[in-house]
Amino acid sequence: MTVDHLEILVEEPSMEAFLQSLLPRMLPVHVSFSIYSYQCKDDLLCKLPSRLRGYAGWLPETSLIAVIVDRDDDDCSVLKQKMEKVAEEAGLSTRSNQNNGHWKVVNRIAIEELEAWYFGDWEAVREAYPRTNATIIRKEGFRDPDSIPGGTWEAFERVLKKSGYFKNGVTTRPLIHQPKPFEWQSWD
Repeated sequence: MTVDHLEILVEEPSMEAFLQSLLPRMLPVHVSFSIYSYQCKDDLLCKLPSRLRGYAGWLPETSLIAVIVDRDDDDCSVLKQKMEKVAEEAGLSTRSNQNNGHWKVVNRIAIEELEAWYFGDWEAVREAYPRTNATIIRKEGFRDPDSIPGGTWEAFERVLKKSGYFKNGVTTRPLIHQPKPFEWQSWD
């Protein structure tokens, strides 16, 4: 399947900003993309049926849709089934439930919050927030970004506040714009 465009639906602006930075370095140069962020996961999931029905009526053959949400405290299997069902009811096949090898939607669940990626690329965090502790990721409890106790978002906020940023608390997720480049992996 030749792909030349991705429609990406995400649950929040910080994921949109992250992907705006990452995707140009990850995708082949001929693949364009549009990212649409929502207020939160509930907002995206509530609006997803009508959005996918709209796509079903006009989406070109060479375009795909990616829907990305955080797991939070949801059961992964139940959340994925819900997302798959919405796509099926809209008349779109998914990567998990391909129709003769053709699919239009890939549903993805971020098991850990976006901030786990930030802890995994501490250099980028230090570029955006230079007062943060350079050795924090070597400390126990921070070495494995996917296992940070108390939630990665909360831990990231504590680190930023301790470094003198967002003293009154973070009202929106901080944006880090320079994640490490990734190798392109085929959608097939």
